[in-house]
Amino acid sequence: MTTSFALLILSMAACAWLALMGIREHRDAMACRHRLLDEAVSLLFEAEITIGPDQFPIATGRIADGRRVKIELIGDSMITRRLPQLWLRVTLYDSGTYRRPLIGALARPTGGEYYSLVHDMREWMAPPKTGTSMLMRGDGSVTPWQAERVLGHFSTLFADPQVKEAVISPNGVRIMRQAAQGERAAHLFLRQSRFVIASVPVEDISTAIAMAGTLAEVLPESELAPVTEAA
Repeated sequence: MTTSFALLILSMAACAWLALMGIREHRDAMACRHRLLDEAVSLLFEAEITIGPDQFPIATGRIADGRRVKIELIGDSMITRRLPQLWLRVTLYDSGTYRRPLIGALARPTGGEYYSLVHDMREWMAPPKTGTSMLMRGDGSVTPWQAERVLGHFSTLFADPQVKEAVISPNGVRIMRQAAQGERAAHLFLRQSRFVIASVPVEDISTAIAMAGTLAEVLPESELAPVTEAA
């Protein structure tokens, strides 16, 4: 009886220790996740970092010309036959005073991109010719010259294999590109998404912001109709 009781106590202690270690490991992992966008602060004015429901950080602020920018991270582990992906998403806002169409492209679409804006657009469009599969869609308001300009830019933009999605909208533009790829061992054996970076390099964030800035200039305001009060 004494031996059985001792074994029970030892088993309970071991379970408690494992639970404690699991909680500590999860807490440390979330703390590391919260620091992934720390490098973004040096690039922004009025910078602020908040933590989203998925525990990934969100950086907001303004770039040098005063436009607002939002920088996010998205963990994607929906496709089981590949390693998890960490996407860096940059949204650059404009005044919204000009009539921009809604148009975007998605590289290597699988249908599982829950974070994609392109899947929600109603009109299919012929994608640019690149070395990878593409999905391009819009809201039906794009004019022929706008489609030609955007298509030409997308052909160049998606030559970068790290670019996942690009969108032009009435309120601004969005660029999504790869920030990191999941650790193979953690994914294969533990089915976990672990990204072996302490923070997204400032060069990667700067590149994504620059890409968004260039995308915003594809349809210049001088060639767009203003939004009137009646509209």
